[in-house]
Amino acid sequence: MKSDLPGSGSAPPLAHAVLLVDDEPQALKWFARSYGDEFDVRTAASVRQALELLDRQGHEVAVLLTDYRMPERDGVALLAEVRQRHPLVSRLLMSAYADKDVAMAAVNLGHVGQILEKPLDEPLTRRALREALAACQQRLREQTLLQRRDEALRETLGFLAHEVGTPLATVSGYLHAMRERQQPPQCGNTDLVCLTQRRPGEIDAMLDAALRRTDYAQSLVATFVRTARDAYHADGSASELASDLVRSVREGYPFDGDEARWLVCDVLQDFVLPGQRDLLYLVLCTVVKNALLALHSALPAEPRIRIVVAGTPDRAVIEISDNGPGIAPEVLTRLTREPVTTRSGSGGSGMGLVFCRRVMASVGGSVEVRSPAGGGAAIRLHFGVPDTEQHHEVSR
Repeated sequence: MKSDLPGSGSAPPLAHAVLLVDDEPQALKWFARSYGDEFDVRTAASVRQALELLDRQGHEVAVLLTDYRMPERDGVALLAEVRQRHPLVSRLLMSAYADKDVAMAAVNLGHVGQILEKPLDEPLTRRALREALAACQQRLREQTLLQRRDEALRETLGFLAHEVGTPLATVSGYLHAMRERQQPPQCGNTDLVCLTQRRPGEIDAMLDAALRRTDYAQSLVATFVRTARDAYHADGSASELASDLVRSVREGYPFDGDEARWLVCDVLQDFVLPGQRDLLYLVLCTVVKNALLALHSALPAEPRIRIVVAGTPDRAVIEISDNGPGIAPEVLTRLTREPVTTRSGSGGSGMGLVFCRRVMASVGGSVEVRSPAGGGAAIRLHFGVPDTEQHHEVSR
């Protein structure tokens, strides 16, 4: 699973404002004037006003600093409610010496992170506000990361369910076909199973294809399990060379007939893959599958899929191209932004390239789709590779 799992949009702006709550108007004005040079200060004159402001602008408020003694409801009551309604906001309490017992109770109950004694000491207050602001923003980053990882895992699981369904449906079809070809045992010998063939080698071909698709489906499931396991570890799954990823797809994808011979791989300059290898394996399998489907829709005399691995000091790319019929311009402009399919009748969902784009965005990369007017298509997976020492020269 910007993803961080995988999210493609930019991160929302972090909360940054400091909200002061005090029932004395002069105290509010003094605080805004004294600390407004460094902080975005918002003010409220009561618990009710503070809660209303948080309901409207809670996504902007990072720190709540409240006085203890206020009419109607005191500052501890406010802190307790904010803890429930806005748990990521850092909570500070201003307290006079006489209120220290109440303030300590607030600390023990977890309503407040720090107590500032009145009258406020400016250097200490500025340091406390900076620390509280940084703590809130760190919590927001961690929450965003977790949300993106959860979203990426849900998205990957849905995509995986569709991808696994295709080879399993093929396996089911082969098994049904073999059952139809089953004949009664010869001479009453029930130890033998007789299958008729419509052409020589048909049964062997069915078994071989079914085994390859079963292995492929198992590899996809194993990929998701590893991705889910590694999603909450900072280092993720182990990195590998781009050429190793291409080799894994070439050896693991369930090609039919002569399809494997259509595939040509050219490593111009190898590089270390960023992010989680397992998700990138799904991406490359998806692009290869789409290229095969395109070729079968209008089979050329010499069908070809070419994978090129090329790295530069600051950029790297894996390009997958085919000499099929190409992509219509009206489809091309929408292809990586929204689910678009020309194969809805055969089970296409249109989510393939959308999924690929989100995975690539999560590793700081992108997807580029090209289709010249004369036919054919090329998918470029762009990677950012900041470390030039990660490149490896490979002879062609």
